[in-house]
Amino acid sequence: MRYKPFILALLYCFFLLPGRGYGIGEKTITLGSTASWELVEKRQGIIEAAQIRPNPVLVLSSHTSSAGAAFGGSTIDNSLDLHLSFDDRRIADSRDSYDVSVSPLLSIAPWSRFGSGAALFSGRRKGTDVSDDPIVLRPRPTALFAPGSYIRDFSIEFWLFPQNLESGEQILLFSSSKPDGKSAFINQRIQCVASRNRLQWTFTDIFFSPGEKNRKSLSFSGSTLLPRTWSHHLIRFDADLGLLEYLMDGKVEAMVYATASGREGGDIYTPIIGEDCRLVLGGRFSGIMDEFRIFRHCVETPVLAKYSEKGGRVETRTMDLGYTNSSLLKIEAFGGRTSNFAKQVRNEYTGNSKLLFPDHAEMKFFIRVSNNPYRWNDIPWVPINPGTELSDIFRGRYIQLAVDFYPAWDGETSPYLSELRLIYKAAEPPLPPTLITAIAKDGAVELSWKASPAKDPGGYLVYYGTAKGEYFGDPARLVSAAWLSPPASPIDAGNRTSIRIEGLNNGTLYYFAVATYNVPALESGFQVQEPGLQALEPGEFSREVAARPLRLAE
Repeated sequence: MRYKPFILALLYCFFLLPGRGYGIGEKTITLGSTASWELVEKRQGIIEAAQIRPNPVLVLSSHTSSAGAAFGGSTIDNSLDLHLSFDDRRIADSRDSYDVSVSPLLSIAPWSRFGSGAALFSGRRKGTDVSDDPIVLRPRPTALFAPGSYIRDFSIEFWLFPQNLESGEQILLFSSSKPDGKSAFINQRIQCVASRNRLQWTFTDIFFSPGEKNRKSLSFSGSTLLPRTWSHHLIRFDADLGLLEYLMDGKVEAMVYATASGREGGDIYTPIIGEDCRLVLGGRFSGIMDEFRIFRHCVETPVLAKYSEKGGRVETRTMDLGYTNSSLLKIEAFGGRTSNFAKQVRNEYTGNSKLLFPDHAEMKFFIRVSNNPYRWNDIPWVPINPGTELSDIFRGRYIQLAVDFYPAWDGETSPYLSELRLIYKAAEPPLPPTLITAIAKDGAVELSWKASPAKDPGGYLVYYGTAKGEYFGDPARLVSAAWLSPPASPIDAGNRTSIRIEGLNNGTLYYFAVATYNVPALESGFQVQEPGLQALEPGEFSREVAARPLRLAE
């Protein structure tokens, strides 16, 4: 009696601990978390992000993830003249139109509006009144603002996150010198500075009349900016109308006409660029700038949302569950949603759930199962809810999983996926038959065996060859086209428990083994299997037996 508590504890550990988390016989495939996302083969509009959870997660990529490339596409916008994404430590124009030099004081901040980085400007040198030029760009001959350029339509856009926006802070300065034809030079400037919490824009001697006899300067400002808040700024010029507009966060703040009358109609003045051109960003600015672009056209509709309303999608590669008709039991998904604000990444981890949020950010999950790893086009994607038990129709050896990601209604929040678990039960291979016997005959061997103890075996495969454990050598590979040739190994004996193999060489020692196979899968909406021996999945071999065919004495 004194051993009873010990025995009960031992039984508890034996039966309960192995089943913790999953049932006995169940297996799992893990994607994400510490297992990485290498099984995710196709990714459209999706990236891996490392700063959201301890391990990389899948999340929507920014609306424009590369210079001039449309979301989810690979076509480069040829009208894009300059693009500084600030996603890399080495700041460069992705269009190679401008030479870029960077001050050592400039740093890259992870609190980007788009992508993985943004330019962090510190204003003046600490403890001095000396201000540096953090980013200086000089146009190459192919650039829109190259020396001697005659410009028609153009647009300048960027995102800004000012720290305090004190009056006098300079955001942007373009300068050049244009000969006036009288041994003198015209100092040209495009300048954007802070004034009373607004951005003040000045275009000095940039626009010239037809024939270059007259020139015009223009200035305007926008609404009040909020410190420590992202805002979008766009300057666009329509040469057909002579209209210069300033938009902030997609709303028109100012409209001026580069015309002789200053109104619509009349002679239109267009930009003509002089010599010694230089563009400086953040000369006296304290804050963050992201996605600085110059276009060769008048941008009609700026992209303001962080994520495209089209969302993104991932699909896994084909995963092998091991055996035909394995059962997919459950899909578990772990994740949450994220919003990347300046100097703060806001995350909401919800764990294992449907991953549907009040702001309409969500993920939808789909699976398809087959016994054939190639004919996926014939099998539809079936929507599922993570965490729920799946029905018995999801049976097969191969599986693919897809996830659709959708942003919040305002495009500012993305769901993220931190881990996926596929819980399944593999169809175990059937046990081999027992009591194998081999009786030599003239040019033949008679084999017999006791039926497999497996439940409802599909049949038996007979393997043979001329060396121990090698069942596919000559003459086993011979195709049984002629009546005197032996059949190729293995031989499908069906449900029989005996077989006579003819066409063997007398005097040659042959080795035999038998394996049981399950009932092959039938073709259905979720399962596709080609007919033939390749559709059979045998279990382990039986014990090996041998026999030497001999000519019988007359």
